[in-house]
Amino acid sequence: MGFGYGLFSSGYFLLVFIPTILLSIGSQILVATAFSRWTRVRNTAGLTGVQVAERIIRNAGLQGVSLEGTPGERTDHFDPSKNVVRMSQEVATTPSVAAMAVVAHELGHAQQYAERSLLIQMRSFLVPAMQFSPMVSYALIMAGLLFNSLGMIQVGIIFYGVVVLFMVLTLPVEFDASRRGLKLLREVGLMQSSEDQGGARAVLTAAALTYVAAAVTSLLNLLYYISLLSGRRND
Repeated sequence: MGFGYGLFSSGYFLLVFIPTILLSIGSQILVATAFSRWTRVRNTAGLTGVQVAERIIRNAGLQGVSLEGTPGERTDHFDPSKNVVRMSQEVATTPSVAAMAVVAHELGHAQQYAERSLLIQMRSFLVPAMQFSPMVSYALIMAGLLFNSLGMIQVGIIFYGVVVLFMVLTLPVEFDASRRGLKLLREVGLMQSSEDQGGARAVLTAAALTYVAAAVTSLLNLLYYISLLSGRRND
C-alpha cells in the first residue's frame, strides 16, 4: 500500500514531519541542557559577556564592532548591517562559561565579515532570495498539486532549492564562527581551565546542532517534493 502523493499525505507525516519534529525537539533539548549547565559555571576570568566582548574587540582588531542589548533568551546575534553584536541580558551580565562562548561565537561572525570570508559572502548573496523563496516555493508546489501542473511543481522545487542551499551553506558558516570564537578566546587568555575549554565547546556544539537539524529538515522536505514530482509523472 502506497503512502500517496499529496502534500500532507501519510507519507509526508511519516517521512518528513515526524522526523523533523523529533530532530527539532532533540536539538532544542540539547541546547537548553548545555546552556543551563554552563550558565551556572563561572568562567575562570570572572568576566561577563560584555567584558569578554570588550577584551576580544580590543585584541582582535575588531574596534569597529559595537555592543548592544537585546530582549529575550538566547537571542544573541551579530548584525552585519550595523556591525553590532547584540546580547541578551543573561549573556551580557553573567560571568559564565556559556556567556563567554556565545559572545566569542558572535564575534567570530564579526571577524568573518571583517575579513570578507568567502563562505559568509556566499550566504549573504542568498539572503535577499530567502525573503521570498520559501513562500513562493510552497505556493507553487501546492498550486501545482491542485491543478496537476508538473511545471509549477518543478519551478516550486527550484525555488525551494534556494532554501536548501542557504541552510546547507549556513552549516560551515556557523562551524567556522565557533572555531574562530574558540581561537579568539585562546588568544586573549580566556581559556584558562579545562572547564573553560570543555564548557565553551559543549555550548557551541549544542548550538550548532540546531543548524544541522534545520539543514536536515530542509533536505528532507526537498526530497519529498521531488518524490511528489516523480509520483505525478508516473501516474
